[in-house]
Amino acid sequence: MHGPIRILVVEDDPNVSTVLTARLESLDYQICGTAETGLEAISQVYRHHPDLVTMDILLKGEMNGIEAAAKIAEGSDVPIVYMTCLSNQQVFEQAVGTHPYGYIIKPYDINELRSAIEIAFIKHKAVKERETLITQLRKALHEVKTLTGLLPICASCKKIRKGDSTWQQIEEYITSHSDADFTHGICPECAHRLYPELYQKKGWPR
Repeated sequence: MHGPIRILVVEDDPNVSTVLTARLESLDYQICGTAETGLEAISQVYRHHPDLVTMDILLKGEMNGIEAAAKIAEGSDVPIVYMTCLSNQQVFEQAVGTHPYGYIIKPYDINELRSAIEIAFIKHKAVKERETLITQLRKALHEVKTLTGLLPICASCKKIRKGDSTWQQIEEYITSHSDADFTHGICPECAHRLYPELYQKKGWPR
C-alpha cells in the first residue's frame, strides 16, 4: 500500500462527521477533508484527490449525495462508499446506479466500517490493475503485425496491390504489415542471367 488511505468525509451533520472522522483516524486512515454539501464534496475531490469518499445521501443544499457522486464520477474514478440512515429500496437502487464500492446503513459498528472501506479500496485497486492490463494488451495487439489472406501480387514487377487499389513495393508492404526487415542479395539463378560474362570469364559452372 502507498500509505494510509486518504478519505474525504461527506456528512451534513457536524456531530456525526466529527464522530466518523475520529473513528476513521482510530483505524489509521487519514482524513484529507470534510464536506457538508454536494458542491463542497465535488470541490474537495478535485482539490485533495482522496483515495476514497464516504458519502452521506442526505446533504445540505439542493444536491443530495447520490447526485454528488454522479457528478464526481464524471471526472474522477475515486471509489465512493455510501453511509446513510435510508434503507428503502428506491434510494438503494438510485445509489447502485452510480456504481458505488460500498453501502453502509447507519447505525454501524467500527468493524463494519473498516471492512467496507478495505473491501472498497481493494476492489478499486483491482479494477485499476485490470484496466492497466487491458490497455497493455490492446497496445501489444496493436503492435503485433501479421500478414494473412490472399495477397494480389503483380506477376511482372512483384508489387502488391493495397486495399485502396494502389500498388506498393513488396518490401515496403511486408515491412508495414509485419515485423520483418530486409537485406538484399542476388540468388545464383539471377546472377547467371544478369552477369553471364562474369561467369564465363571466371569459368564458374552454370
